[in-house]
Amino acid sequence: MRRAGLFISFSALLSPRPIALSSWFFRLARLLPLLSLAGVGPHPASLWAHVGPRASVHDTVTAVLDRLSRTLPEDGLRRLTAAQALTLLTSAERETLGEDHLRYRVNLPVTVTVLTDRRLGAEPFWLSERGFQRTGLALEYGSLQFDAWERDFPPGPIGLGVNSLGGGGEHYLVLLKPSSPGGELVIDELYPGQLRVADFVPGVPPYADREETLAEVPPQLAGRKLLRTLRGSREDGRLLGVFRWTDYPASERPDQVVLTWSGDPQTSQAIQWRTRTGVRQGYLVYARRAEVHTVYPRRFERVKARTEPLRDLRLLNDPVVHRHRVELTGLTPATTYVYAVGDGSRRGWSEFREFTTAGAGPAPFSFVYMGDAQNGLDRWGSLVQGAFRQRPDAAFYLLAGDLVNRGNQRDDWDSFFHNARGVFDRRPLVPVIGNHECQGGHPTMYLEQFALPRQGPPGLEPERAYALRYRNALLVVLDSNLQLAAQSGWLAQQLATTNVTWKFVAYHHPAYSSTPGRDNAAVRAAWTPLFDQYHVDLVLQGHDHAYLRTYPLKQGQRVASPAEGTVYVVSVSGTKMYEQAARDYTEVGMTRVSTYQVLDLQISGDRLLYRAYDADGALRDQLVIEK
Repeated sequence: MRRAGLFISFSALLSPRPIALSSWFFRLARLLPLLSLAGVGPHPASLWAHVGPRASVHDTVTAVLDRLSRTLPEDGLRRLTAAQALTLLTSAERETLGEDHLRYRVNLPVTVTVLTDRRLGAEPFWLSERGFQRTGLALEYGSLQFDAWERDFPPGPIGLGVNSLGGGGEHYLVLLKPSSPGGELVIDELYPGQLRVADFVPGVPPYADREETLAEVPPQLAGRKLLRTLRGSREDGRLLGVFRWTDYPASERPDQVVLTWSGDPQTSQAIQWRTRTGVRQGYLVYARRAEVHTVYPRRFERVKARTEPLRDLRLLNDPVVHRHRVELTGLTPATTYVYAVGDGSRRGWSEFREFTTAGAGPAPFSFVYMGDAQNGLDRWGSLVQGAFRQRPDAAFYLLAGDLVNRGNQRDDWDSFFHNARGVFDRRPLVPVIGNHECQGGHPTMYLEQFALPRQGPPGLEPERAYALRYRNALLVVLDSNLQLAAQSGWLAQQLATTNVTWKFVAYHHPAYSSTPGRDNAAVRAAWTPLFDQYHVDLVLQGHDHAYLRTYPLKQGQRVASPAEGTVYVVSVSGTKMYEQAARDYTEVGMTRVSTYQVLDLQISGDRLLYRAYDADGALRDQLVIEK
């Protein structure tokens, strides 16, 4: 959502009649002893942690989807509408989805205004059912329009329902004011705990999980309190479009084999793969290529994998698979190994593949960098396969976030791995977390599928930010979805204590963007002074879905050569494209072209040759940096 002004118009305001809210506290008090005696249901403390005696919204949605998947035919699931879904809810489910999405308590009689995204039409369904009435107020926020619904409430607890059953749209906004003058309004006992209360004034962020602010507040709404809701929870009640079918279901044969690093690239290698759940255990066999004299796995070193389920219960034709992981350590630097994965049986092995550990000292090497894959993964697959054919010498592949479009939906990952087959099982993948990996607020599936270094910033969830040294280069991977300042001290330490010749930093949201409307001022303020101080050579980014290479920059200003400043690159490797505006820091800009970039570090003379290629293998940009 962009920072924008607010414009408002009123028609005749209606005065809704107050409707008493049922006392869920008393119902809970009566129910807890029964649950305790019966020994069923969640622990009483967990009930209080939700919102009352009813199941949580999350558990209710899960139960409804489970029932629908078992009772409706495939065609019925595909064609389900919000109106039809509403008729399939029980009264208890309808009540939970209409009252328990968020809750708070007020000390005075209040008028509650709910501002809903007009694109949602008749949703949220519970507004009219619970006595909210349209006020005739129309609110515009940037390009979005919100309709206002109001209702009076007495003092006490107030619960509001889910944003929609159909999904999409922005989350509704909530304003409160005392129904009559006198007394100070207190809003407390917020659920979920991330909700916040603020004065509805210019500069206030409407959402508690977003930084964008309102530039203006119309006088007609002055003096109200804003309950800052969570934009990330707008899909919590979604029942439509959630049932999916993967085109690439798992089998007993290993697939989705991918190499990553969780330790030193000189002496370690992580290998991950997938099977059906019927394969309960995985194994890896490996040996130095120079010492291989037989194809029989029993002559190789054999390692038992860590096997864990990966669940996507809305993926009807393959809801649970097994992910197998082996993290090898103590390997010999600059050595090629052959390996195979399987279930341990004589005929249950994959084909043999190879990986090569990094050397211990300076030597020429290359790696491939790509921006967002995200959409059109079949065409992206052609690009990555072409990069591998053209540059088989590349040591690894760096992807700068948004590897997939829907980060917690496994069918997207199935397509990603399928289209990259034959590449990431032979060259390690170095991934960066983008905003699309954080679908639902947390990159759960991303973290469950990749073994990555755990030595990131203190206090930060492991594997979201990390550093790798490869020969005479340092690569620092950051997570631009998180609090930036929390990573800055660790970033400075990584850059200050290394003795490498080349320094690269990769993250998703660009410090210097393609268009003013996608500016990331917070990234620029937090990290570019450190890039200046410690002279980072290249910053590799994604997110903007266009190609951009800046002039060398220092303190935001163009300098004469890369020896004096940092070059920032944005690229896209998928099929989703954005327009690009003229920027004074842009040296090369391109739109509507998917590219991959090859960075050749030629140690002789300390020279770096950077080149960008399109899907046809045509050279589209190049840069030489000499130390």
